[in-house]
Amino acid sequence: MAVSGRGPRERMVFSAAQLIRRDGVAATGMREVAAHARAPRGSLQHYFPGGKEQLVNEAVDWAGRYAAKRVARFLAALPEPTPGALFAEMVRQWTDEYETTGFGGGCPVAAATVDCAESAASTREAASAAFTHWTGAVARALSGMGVPEERAGPLATLMISSLEGAILVARAEQDVRALTTVSRELGPLLDAAVDRTG
Repeated sequence: MAVSGRGPRERMVFSAAQLIRRDGVAATGMREVAAHARAPRGSLQHYFPGGKEQLVNEAVDWAGRYAAKRVARFLAALPEPTPGALFAEMVRQWTDEYETTGFGGGCPVAAATVDCAESAASTREAASAAFTHWTGAVARALSGMGVPEERAGPLATLMISSLEGAILVARAEQDVRALTTVSRELGPLLDAAVDRTG
């Protein structure tokens, strides 16, 4: 997703998310965000009077909304939508990235959670809301494919938790093995959850 074509505020939020996913919160400075966004440094205080914490929280919020929107795009691209196929698409986004550009980036929401969950309550809350937004989108997609309502939420949590864990292992190993494994192993379980009696 390109930085250009957006106003300076939006560019800074996007840039913060990109830098956090690569370097973590602690190593992402406000100056680096402004430089990455090609925005005047003085605009940081104007747009983010709450400082770095506000910027990080908005980047986390952006990432959660972006992940939720991707769910609809993945579904639309599937010739025959199934829960397993949706999860395979969610995983493929990461395997494609890692095989093309390397293992430098992870999920900005996960990075912010690891870096700030204890030190910044507002960031922990932003991360929790981002995961809730993403999980909700996946759960709605599962329900739309025939997964009973009472199972859609728990399975969405399982999918996102498995994906996040596999991303972490993939980055540590510098190999997509964990990602392809969770996709292969969870696919049949997810597809079996569809209520075929209706």
